[in-house]
Order: sequence, then C-alpha cells, then structure tokens
Amino acid sequence: MIEEISNTALSELIQIIQEQYGYDFHNYATASLKRRFIRFMGHMRLNDTATLKLLLLSDQEFFRKMIEFITVNVTEMFRDPAFYRKLREEVLPRLATYPIIKIWHAGCATGEEVFSMAILLQEAGLLERSRLYATDMNAANLERANAGIVPSRWMKDYTYNYIQSGGRHDFSDYYTARYDSAIINPGLRKNIIFFQHNLVTDHAFNEFQLICCRNVFIYFNKVLQERVVSLFYDSLTPRGYLALGIKESLLFSKERKNFEVIDAVNKIFRRKL
Repeated sequence: MIEEISNTALSELIQIIQEQYGYDFHNYATASLKRRFIRFMGHMRLNDTATLKLLLLSDQEFFRKMIEFITVNVTEMFRDPAFYRKLREEVLPRLATYPIIKIWHAGCATGEEVFSMAILLQEAGLLERSRLYATDMNAANLERANAGIVPSRWMKDYTYNYIQSGGRHDFSDYYTARYDSAIINPGLRKNIIFFQHNLVTDHAFNEFQLICCRNVFIYFNKVLQERVVSLFYDSLTPRGYLALGIKESLLFSKERKNFEVIDAVNKIFRRKL
C-alpha cells in the first residue's frame, strides 16, 4: 500500500477533482488531506496515485465513493457534554426571545449533532418555533441523516453524554430501536432541513441566531478558515452565536474583533453589533 503522496501528486489530484467535479480542496489542510487519500487508496487496494487519477478522470461512481470516504464523517450525539450544558443554560434562554429561531449546523455529517440540538430545543419548549438547517457537502451523509438513522451500538455512549449535558428525561424516548439501528423520532426531525452546501464555494443563504460548525475547521488551512469565518459573520444576526469545536478557535482570525467570547473553553462566540 502507498505510504506517502507527494505535494505534486496531491496538487494534481486536487486539480482533477475541481475541474472534473467542481469540488475545491485547495485550501484543506495538506497533511490531513494526504492521510485521507492514502486511507482511501488502501481501502480500494490501489498502489499508486497514477491509477487513482485515471479512475477519477474516467469513473464518476468511483469519485462518489471517494467523496463519501474522505469527507469528514466523525460525529456523535451530545459530543462534549459541557458544551451542550452551556447551550441549555445560557444560549437557549437568549434564543427564546426570538419569535422564530433559526439555527445552522454546517458540516452536519450524518446528523447526530443536529438531532442533539432538536432534543435541547424540545426540552426547552422551543422546537415548534425553530428551524434547523443542516448542511454537508457529502450527499450520502445527508441521505442517512434525513432518514434519522443512528447505529444502535453507540446509543449507550450517547445516553451517557445526554445525561452529562444536563438531560433529565429517558433518552430512549427519543428514538425507536430497530435491528442494529436507532431511528430518531420523526417529531424531533420535522423542523430540520437537510441539504447540500459547500463551505468552500457556496455563500450565505439565510440569517441565523446560532451557527454550529464543530470540528470542521481543523481540516481547513488558514486561508479557508478565514473565508468560512467571514461567511458565518455574514450569516449571523447581530448578537448571534457561533459555536466551534473544542480544539478550534477564532484567536488567529482577522474576524475575531467582530466577535466576543462567551465561553473560551467550550468555544462559543457571539457576533458584535
């Protein structure tokens, strides 16, 4: 199996993908992108990048498999419970002052975090007047998320996360177990809108009181991070909230002057007026 991809080979792959399919990976973190290509080549039993490039040029179904494999799919319900506790205690009471609450989950993967948000909103009595927009560049992720399917083997961990986040209900009431899957209750999903959106190339499409983009920035280089933070600034209402992943920050962003820190540990920020 191939162990290394040269910078030249990586650039050629990125160029093929952009010209052939319109996906732009130029400003993704180089080391992370190389690792994901290498893992995909191992998965497909390819020994060189020349074969990979040939298949990308000639086989659209192969490209679809690659995109599903290399785009970020890591997610879980109530990931970082302290973050969700902070949302319960400080952010949702502020959102409750709006007649209609609009929330954007950018890079939603298979939907676990937006399902978590729907549970928080329901428990706060806010779900009925909330609209949750969940976007991802990976169509396969969105298809699964839209079906509300979560692997049942993870529900024990998710239940623990939920309790640690301040949940007081029976977590099993929020899903139906079916074989090896858990189906999130339709009532929780009715105000969630899933659709494709590419943070690299697409623009603002609404105005939100809260944007969650957690554990996505770590895969972008500084140029792309700046572009996305500007996109989020343009997409937030004045005093709207932005939530990033625990290992992510606005500290080095040119836009940091336009945000105030609400919780430095849980990476919750608020747009200034």
